[in-house]
Amino acid sequence: MIQPATSTPLEPTGVTEPPPPRRSPTTGGRLPGWVPWALFAGTAAIAALLGLGLVLVVLCTVVAGTAALYVLSRAVEGPRRATDRVVTSVVVSAFGIAMVPLVSLVVEVVRRGAERFDGQFFTWSLLGVLGEGGGAYHAIMGTLVITGLTTLISVPIGLMTAIYLVEYGRGRLARAITFLVDVMTGIPSIVAGLFAYALFVVFFGPGIRLGVMGAVALSVLMIPVVVRSAEEVLKLVPRDLREAAYALGVPKWRTIVKVVLPTAIAGLSTGVTLAIARVVGETAPLLITVGIANATNFDPFDGRMATLPVYAYYQLTQPGVPPEFAIDRAWTAALLLIILVMGLNVAARLISRFFAPKTGR
Repeated sequence: MIQPATSTPLEPTGVTEPPPPRRSPTTGGRLPGWVPWALFAGTAAIAALLGLGLVLVVLCTVVAGTAALYVLSRAVEGPRRATDRVVTSVVVSAFGIAMVPLVSLVVEVVRRGAERFDGQFFTWSLLGVLGEGGGAYHAIMGTLVITGLTTLISVPIGLMTAIYLVEYGRGRLARAITFLVDVMTGIPSIVAGLFAYALFVVFFGPGIRLGVMGAVALSVLMIPVVVRSAEEVLKLVPRDLREAAYALGVPKWRTIVKVVLPTAIAGLSTGVTLAIARVVGETAPLLITVGIANATNFDPFDGRMATLPVYAYYQLTQPGVPPEFAIDRAWTAALLLIILVMGLNVAARLISRFFAPKTGR
């Protein structure tokens, strides 16, 4: 009879566990998350204790903190991770440095402009006002009138030019128009004002100042922005939509009106809104073409008109005696301009989201 095999326990052979793998020089340990913040905070504290100015404190914090972080990270984590931390520190520091003047500007304008941000500022003009009091009602109305007239001039011309370049333009004429639009995009605003002034001087003589002159000057700046933004948006419309309309026998002009433009309405509206925000704060063209006025004028074809940028400029450069009241009005006008530009940018985002094709609206 065959006996079943019995297993005997294995005797220990004296084999030890393998040693832990050696740490690669490029994948070492890991620094705690608070270490970079502590290094930068420490360098900032040391620079501040040395009595350096704000700019020097920021520069020393960025340079010394990044160097200390690199040395420590290289010793603990290896060269690859140390290089990554250096690049990250440089990018974040560049962002922070870029935000410093922006934040300081907004804080200063809000702090100084809030003193006169009251009902009188929005309901009174400067007619007969000397010293304290007065407002910018005439400048606000002038800005709205001139900006509205600029939009009426620029949007049809810009949109039709963009439609021609995308849908019809071929050959030398299209290339020439594209080149001129690129050139107009970069011209200084003062050149646009000189052009509008020279144009009206030819017909009405020297010394002419009209609100429509400011609208023409701002249109020179706004048209290329509208053309460029509308052209890029129209190019994003799928070619299949056009070909489907053509296959159904729809004429090209009706395809553009009924298919292309409704599809691109969100981008077109956003581009127009941003173009308005681009020109609403221009000062140099309006200094030449519109001038300044203390009374309210709603007619852009009759005499001078006040605008917010020019109003702020003259209140700051020619404040009168005592100067404090005019300077306060200038800061409030600057704050109002920032609010207008910010509101237009927010409106552009809302328009883009509301009219986007994916929302089904």
